[in-house]
Amino acid sequence: MKPPVYIGDEVNGAGFRLAGVEVRVPAPGAAAAVLDEARAHAPLVLVSAAVAAGLPERQLAAAVAARTPLTVVVPDPVGGTPMPDLAKRLRGQLGMEG
Repeated sequence: MKPPVYIGDEVNGAGFRLAGVEVRVPAPGAAAAVLDEARAHAPLVLVSAAVAAGLPERQLAAAVAARTPLTVVVPDPVGGTPMPDLAKRLRGQLGMEG
């Protein structure tokens, strides 16, 4: 079985690597392709909030909504990028929030 994949920076990736997670540090502008590649083979994909903030909204929403592989946006440490409010975005798209 393939290991889970963390997509984010090297510093936070070091902790994930110690837990047996495969770490991918995308080059600038390559995060979308790295996410697609990770989702093609990993059972679990963890995406840092900083990387998630730079992904196209549709791609991120589709990845998080998909049943497999489970894709989760993980918070960055103190002072990092805030978590995207996917529920608020979805309510807005459904016309439930202005």
